[in-house]
Amino acid sequence: MPSCEKPAGLCLAGSLGPMRAVLQRVASASVVVDGVTVGAIDGGLLVLVGVEEGDGSAEARALAAKLVGLRIFGDDEGRMNRSVADAGGGVLVVSQFTLLGDVRKGRRPSFTRAADPDVAAPLVELIAAEIRRAGVVCATGRFGAHMDVALVNDGPVTIVIDVHDGRVL
Repeated sequence: MPSCEKPAGLCLAGSLGPMRAVLQRVASASVVVDGVTVGAIDGGLLVLVGVEEGDGSAEARALAAKLVGLRIFGDDEGRMNRSVADAGGGVLVVSQFTLLGDVRKGRRPSFTRAADPDVAAPLVELIAAEIRRAGVVCATGRFGAHMDVALVNDGPVTIVIDVHDGRVL
């Protein structure tokens, strides 16, 4: 296994690094490919997912569980006490390998740690399937396509989640 070249605190034994997700609480979000809307939600979470080499189903399941249960929606008193499931929202999952860009050297990001598409695509779909299995509406982008992603941010609330060895870091 190659040595980790991540910044201090992100090197993890057993793999090159964590699966990464950036989630945004949204009033609406959609993905358009070649002029056709392929995924959309009216409110809930837009989740950008970067699958790294070494990630597997344990990371995908842990991320999906965290997304479904994360309490970042307002309750009757305006406090973040409700999950996307409690709020009746949906989740739009979009694969985005560029989340794994390494910009420490030069001016062009390196994406060498991103998982190969034949590994990443099924893991992104597993995340969506687990969200649906939890009873939450889940739409997706189109893996590998050039996507126009539109969103109306709600808050804004933006959170970065890293998952490694089947647990959220």
